Amino acid sequence: MIKKILIVLLLSTLLQACILYVPDVEQGNIVTPEMLKNVEIGQTREQVKYHIGTPLIEDPFHRDRWDYYYSIEKGRTKKRADERLTIIFKNDRVSEIIHK
Repeated sequence: MIKKILIVLLLSTLLQACILYVPDVEQGNIVTPEMLKNVEIGQTREQVKYHIGTPLIEDPFHRDRWDYYYSIEKGRTKKRADERLTIIFKNDRVSEIIHK
C-alpha cells in the first residue's frame, strides 16, 4: 500500500515538472559578441561567413546586403529579445556593419 502511494506521489511530481517546464525559443542566427568582433571593414564575403556563418537572408534584389536576425523568447516570462545584424558589401568587401 505504501509502495503504491509513493509511486503515485512520484508520478504526480514528475507530471507537474513536465507541465511547469516551458522551454526558451531561439530562432535565427546566433552571433555572439566574440564572433562579431572578428568581422571588420574590408573583409571578403568568405571571411564573414567563416566568422559568423551564412546569413539568414540573402535578398536577391539587394545582393550587397546580408541580414542576420536572432530572437529569443524566454519560456516562463514570455519576454522576447530581438537582434539584427546587417552587413553591407561594396565591391565584394565589407563596407558597413550595422548592429541593432
